[in-house]
Amino acid sequence: MIHVSFQGERGAYSEAAARSFFNEKIQTVPQTTFAEVLESTSNDKTQYSVLPVENSIEGSVGESYDLLYLTSLNATGEIYHRIEHCLIGTGNIDQIDTVYSHPQALGQCRKFIEEHNMKKIPAYDTAGSVKMIKELNKDNCACIASKDAAEIYNMPIILENIANNLNNYTRFLILSKKNNSETRNDKTSIIFSIKHEPGSLFRIIENFHKNNVNLTKIESRPTKANTWEYNFYVDFEGHQTNSKISKMLDSIKQDTLFMKILGSYPSAKLN
Repeated sequence: MIHVSFQGERGAYSEAAARSFFNEKIQTVPQTTFAEVLESTSNDKTQYSVLPVENSIEGSVGESYDLLYLTSLNATGEIYHRIEHCLIGTGNIDQIDTVYSHPQALGQCRKFIEEHNMKKIPAYDTAGSVKMIKELNKDNCACIASKDAAEIYNMPIILENIANNLNNYTRFLILSKKNNSETRNDKTSIIFSIKHEPGSLFRIIENFHKNNVNLTKIESRPTKANTWEYNFYVDFEGHQTNSKISKMLDSIKQDTLFMKILGSYPSAKLN
């Protein structure tokens, strides 16, 4: 059986994304932190890791991007998982003055929380916040998580669909020690840093235009090594073993201080 590590408690969105991606019976392995998720696969305790990298409302998950820079694992898949937030607790909506959840979920439900003048308390995980609320057993406290988490902990759902935007998706990367062979609909992810001089980034981006390669995302993150220096995270269409892509990557590498290919994988579609 395939073992897949994810961050959070049972019922977390990451666990649901893993089950949707593999579309078969898997053994999910909960971990406390994103780093532990990747370590589990690196140490062969699991074959795959699932890691949230960006949300359609709140944007990129910075911690995940920083870990992608450090990990030796390869990106072997992606999935866009729909996020449907519920307000969960034992009280009614008029009693609730405090709400717990993961910071991303609190941000995704900011309008609802502000409209009801609720105090926000960050938790390490959405599903974990349900566990916390059950243990607190206070009618004035609630949490934000999924229906699955409410069912697992046998907690009442007060309200459904409370996100700022109901068209709410999180993109998850699937990581492993494997590499994928080329398919008809691949995406490749890379990380690079550049010289701090005029035109450095332009010369790299120009390579995509010259080779008619569609660049689908570019994200910058501080290097943490030197002030105002950044690593760039780029996704583009095509597989790293394709001759055109391989030649383009060789050209890009010449203009970088550092380049890492995270992996090539079939491009996912919104469900």
